[in-house]
Order: sequence, then C-alpha cells, then structure tokens
Amino acid sequence: MSIDPSTAARVAKLARIKVEPDALPALAEEFNTILGFIEQLNEVDVEGVEPMTSVTPQRLKRRADVVNDGNQAEAILKNAPDQREGFFAVPKVVE
Repeated sequence: MSIDPSTAARVAKLARIKVEPDALPALAEEFNTILGFIEQLNEVDVEGVEPMTSVTPQRLKRRADVVNDGNQAEAILKNAPDQREGFFAVPKVVE
C-alpha cells in the first residue's frame, strides 16, 4: 500500500493536524516508511507462539467484582445542576 500526498492530507485533516501543503510529500513518505515497517511484521513466523500481555511472564491481578459503595444516587445527584427522574440532565448537543 502506498500513501500519496492527497491521502496524507486527508489523514492529517481527520487527525485535526495542520500540515502545510509543501510538507505533504514528506508526510506521505513518512507514512509509507511506517507502513513498510508494519509490512515487515507479516514476514515473521508466529506459528505456535501464544499471545502475551507482557515480555515478562506474570499473572494479571484480579479483584472481586462486587459493589462496595452503591446506593448513593440521591447524594450524588445533589451535586447536579440539573437532574430529572433520578438522572443527570444535560443540554442537547446533537441536532
């Protein structure tokens, strides 16, 4: 896959990054370099390799899934500037 300057401009716009038009070819080349590194990963033989969460073997800590501080809805809603029917009321943001 190859990234051209127009695609780099679109990615920059989606990422909300201001890029000057004369810098777009260099940005496209950087994207192509990154994609080249990613394509190299496809060449690695991972047959029989188990997924891992860390480079050092460790067991993830788990906690009991219990409610320990519930039933405080009224106390929490006292801080709300506007609440209706037991919920926070917020202004409409999508039209």
